[in-house]
Amino acid sequence: MNHESKTYDVIIVGAGHNGLVAASYLAKAGKSVVLLEAREEAGGATTSVRPFPDYDARLSRYSYLVSLLPDQIVSDLGMSFRTLERSVASYTPYHRDGRDDGLLVASDWDAATAESFRRLTGSDKEARAWREFYAGIAELAKRLAPSMLQPLKSADELKAQTGFPEVWRSLMEVPIGDVIRERFTDDLVRGVVLTDALIGTFVSADDMQANRCFLYHLIGNGTGQWRVPQGGMGALVQELLRIAKASGVDIRLRSKVTVMETSTGGVRVETESGERYVAKDLLFAAAPQYLARLRGQSAPQSLEGSQMKINMLLTRLPRLKSGIDPRLAFAGTFHANESFTQFENAYTRARAGAMPEPLPMEMYCHTLTDTTILSPELIAKGFHTLTLFGLHTPAKLFDADPEGAKALAKERALASLNEYLAEPIESVLAPCGDGSLAIEVKSPLDLEKDISLPRGNIFHRDLDFPFLEHGQSQQDRPLWGAETDDPHIFLAGAGARRGGGVSGIAGHNAAMALLSRNYSE
Repeated sequence: MNHESKTYDVIIVGAGHNGLVAASYLAKAGKSVVLLEAREEAGGATTSVRPFPDYDARLSRYSYLVSLLPDQIVSDLGMSFRTLERSVASYTPYHRDGRDDGLLVASDWDAATAESFRRLTGSDKEARAWREFYAGIAELAKRLAPSMLQPLKSADELKAQTGFPEVWRSLMEVPIGDVIRERFTDDLVRGVVLTDALIGTFVSADDMQANRCFLYHLIGNGTGQWRVPQGGMGALVQELLRIAKASGVDIRLRSKVTVMETSTGGVRVETESGERYVAKDLLFAAAPQYLARLRGQSAPQSLEGSQMKINMLLTRLPRLKSGIDPRLAFAGTFHANESFTQFENAYTRARAGAMPEPLPMEMYCHTLTDTTILSPELIAKGFHTLTLFGLHTPAKLFDADPEGAKALAKERALASLNEYLAEPIESVLAPCGDGSLAIEVKSPLDLEKDISLPRGNIFHRDLDFPFLEHGQSQQDRPLWGAETDDPHIFLAGAGARRGGGVSGIAGHNAAMALLSRNYSE
């Protein structure tokens, strides 16, 4: 069938949160925009689903936090969207000297946190090191965050502007593993610090890629606060969809792009169904590996995904061996078997091709901060959700036997959790009508199959530092980290520089790169 081409100012490929942000900015600037999404729904990794048909509970299946979403984007687009801060930052149970206890860290330092450090380490030294370390990072984050929505600066320029050379050195110039070993002495405390450098990243503590991951987790919106979206991730998607549609964006679902041609005049694409679109410019908000295939180029090399996710629905929260109130233990990030040594051992084991044991894992309970994802009936009954992340579970561990490896990873993850519970987690999982329990496991291979994350990599590719490194320059115009070798194609997804995490920053910056180029012409 011969389809007539439809003409727009801008084509955007991928209707995840970044694609929606970019489309809204451009439409508000007067551009005609078509947004092409391969799947049947918009949102990408930022959707909410009802994974257990027997229960009215909508879980954020893939992404779950919006700590990086700048207030400026919320304000610019007129978003009616709330995020909620957690009163507890983390809880890490441990068994030491014949007793069960845990390191409880409040979001705002308090006497209970100080006492928790004292019981673990026997003095206040480690607590002081913790407060000094994170105070420096907080100040750097406050000064660094605004630059994420500005043209890229050089490392030297940004280092001078932020005014914290020692903190800068710790995060940008020295392996984070060395910094942690130098600043902290307790193996468990070291591991709690390290965890932010490893979520979704399969490296050792001494790889600079860990530094980049650490930085993105801690500079969110200038505060580093891990914030929960009220109503779940689906609420973010619905609000972005509302704004995009109100701004005049033409959203086409089930429109997988299979052909892309560029010329000096612009870009032409064709979808799987034969629809054709032409525009002067194209923003690519899906993985850059897919863009490379469409252009007949070699895909960018990057680490494979290394995160297994387990979603659970509970009839109640489980009791812990330490005796702590589970409403405190699970209110923030719950760490298990994530000491520094355990992380390094797990990495070594996984690199050799074996599933880690014990499996480092962490989890959080969305419903302790926001109950709106559950029906009133489930709330009244005391139901809760738990989301578990297994670390150092690279895609290669699942290649030979995807289902068998997933079953093993699930077994190891639950065993890692149960080690610190007074009752097995299985005993409080909600029962389903078919006899199964309300638990869903997603491996890196599932992330690739379901939402096109290359090898399950939640960042699409290796992270860059959010500045121009030595040897890079602005050339003739400011760079936004969205530019490609084609002046009509811009990266607007997680694979762009400064694109990691659920932030909308990549979408914003791609739109600004296009608009600033147009204004200068």
